[in-house]
Amino acid sequence: MLAGLPLARRLRDTVRIEAEAIAARGLPPRLRVILVGDNPASESYVAAKVKAAREAGCLAETIRLPSDTPAEALLAEIALANQRDDVDGILVQLPLPNQELTRRVFDALDPLKDVDGFHPENAGLLHQGRPRFVPCTPAGILELLEEHGIALAGRRAVVIGRSDIVGKPMASLLTSRDATVTLCHSRTRNLPAVCREADVLVAAIGRPGIVTREFVREGAAVVDVGMNRLDSAEAAPEGLRRSARIRKALEEKGRALVGDVDYDDVLPVAGWLTPVPGGVGPLTVAKLLENTVKAARLRRPGLPE
Repeated sequence: MLAGLPLARRLRDTVRIEAEAIAARGLPPRLRVILVGDNPASESYVAAKVKAAREAGCLAETIRLPSDTPAEALLAEIALANQRDDVDGILVQLPLPNQELTRRVFDALDPLKDVDGFHPENAGLLHQGRPRFVPCTPAGILELLEEHGIALAGRRAVVIGRSDIVGKPMASLLTSRDATVTLCHSRTRNLPAVCREADVLVAAIGRPGIVTREFVREGAAVVDVGMNRLDSAEAAPEGLRRSARIRKALEEKGRALVGDVDYDDVLPVAGWLTPVPGGVGPLTVAKLLENTVKAARLRRPGLPE
């Protein structure tokens, strides 16, 4: 199993030591989170990030805006955070209402405070092989693979999903480690056959249980980025409906959190497999904290290494 929690804990311990060293020379690293609307999943993610930041010795605050906030008001809030000298990192919780607004938000961020790594300047540096801030989820996945000694150089890697947040930066990071990478999407023909070529398969498409054993070469490392909430068995694909584990969660809690991978179906054939929850999620948070500390160092010359 590729459990992310043990590695995430070690990364957060390191962040805490670095944050304390920075605080000893002045203000601790400060993260400002902007949350639009009242989406329960986004509320949960933001609460976890703010809690983790505070536990790691950083200052963290959440700015909540109504779901009907005009675009210009959101951009003004970002501009204010850009201008504040005591703010080191800015995170705008996704998703936003539409792709156009998301791009405007990415463009508006100060690239030196863009701890999610989504600003075009940071994306460009990543693709040129000289990253400043790497998007947190792909960065966590890469470290998890390296932590477990999973070879990448010369291996075939397939990424399902071409988002700016996970898929594209993940493909770039794998390429930088000399993997041969295929980036798949909704128009990829014969997707299961393409995925079966992979030594490393990363599923980041946002569709519960889409990846079954038909997609997986025996012994492959499979990384599940999906975080999908099921509220009933009827809403689940057939494979997930057969899972006693998921049925039990639905019966006891009325909901179940599942990935893009049908875990029970894939586990017997995969060499490595991340669980949901407890796989990629904790690493995303840990890498966000790393980026926040890095932002503080970049913006405050003379801080101790």
